[in-house]
Amino acid sequence: MTQQQDPTAGLVMSYLGLRRAVGVVAVLLPFLLLGGKLLIDGPGVPGSVSAFYYTSMRNVLVGLLFMQGTFLLSYRYDRRDTIAAVIAGVAVIGVALFPTQPANPTPTDVAIGVIHLICAGTFFLTTAYFSLFLFTLSDGHPTRRKLQRNVVYRVAGVVILVCLVLQVVTDNLLPRAVVDAVHPVFWLESLAIIAFGVSWLVKGETVLRDDAV
Repeated sequence: MTQQQDPTAGLVMSYLGLRRAVGVVAVLLPFLLLGGKLLIDGPGVPGSVSAFYYTSMRNVLVGLLFMQGTFLLSYRYDRRDTIAAVIAGVAVIGVALFPTQPANPTPTDVAIGVIHLICAGTFFLTTAYFSLFLFTLSDGHPTRRKLQRNVVYRVAGVVILVCLVLQVVTDNLLPRAVVDAVHPVFWLESLAIIAFGVSWLVKGETVLRDDAV
């Protein structure tokens, strides 16, 4: 007898695949930008991930952000997930369309930079919401692996929020010489982006998937 194919299999692969794609792009983004910049432009770390817009990695940054936004806008699960994904997708595309301020900004650059900060903040807050409140939901009795995944989600969400707060604190309270030497915003942004990516990779069942019955 011919075995009937599960009609939901394609849908399952679709949303799991999108989760993995979102996760892979996020985890690789800081490494690709920094590695490419060091290879092409030589030594030196920009002050933030967004500042790579003013290096030879501009097109890579914008391309990856648009790719991430497209994945998020294509993501469909339940109503809350879909709404949050649309918000995050629009926000990350906004980050690409409205670059951070250059070194010597004009009034127009400042205005664009404000929009950039709003988009970036919205993106990070939405990704934290995914990790802390959406990915941790379960139907009925969670499995052992689900409980383990929830730990990863919560840690990732907290890391994103802590990094977001520390970016503001370090950029405004540390002496400018220290900020220029250490580049704390870049490292904190990178950590938050990687935490976001790991959360989505786990949700995509790349690791810690439930044991087959």
